[in-house]
Amino acid sequence: MVKRMGMVIRLKADKIQEYKKLHAIVWPDVLETIAKANIKNYTIFLREPENLLFGYWEYYGVDFEADSAKIAADPRTQEWWKITDPLQIRMESSSSNEQWSIMEEVFHTD
Repeated sequence: MVKRMGMVIRLKADKIQEYKKLHAIVWPDVLETIAKANIKNYTIFLREPENLLFGYWEYYGVDFEADSAKIAADPRTQEWWKITDPLQIRMESSSSNEQWSIMEEVFHTD
């Protein structure tokens, strides 16, 4: 069974081009870690001038928490986050351990 997931965060206005450049050449080992965590169709959209990033992915695993922990434990992903996280502004409603804010799915049609 697939679980569709959406998330949101803001992007610093002066970091938009840097963020786009980084995501034009995402490190292959980071992408491999995402794939091994049963995540497919990962897409990030940018809405300017609000500088809002919307991320979407489809999770095909059975234990999202365990798969998320594997991503978080990956040293290369941690390096990637050290570069990308400072470009972002967490949502005011985010919990202290949440970078991107997970959204509730309220509608879907195929």
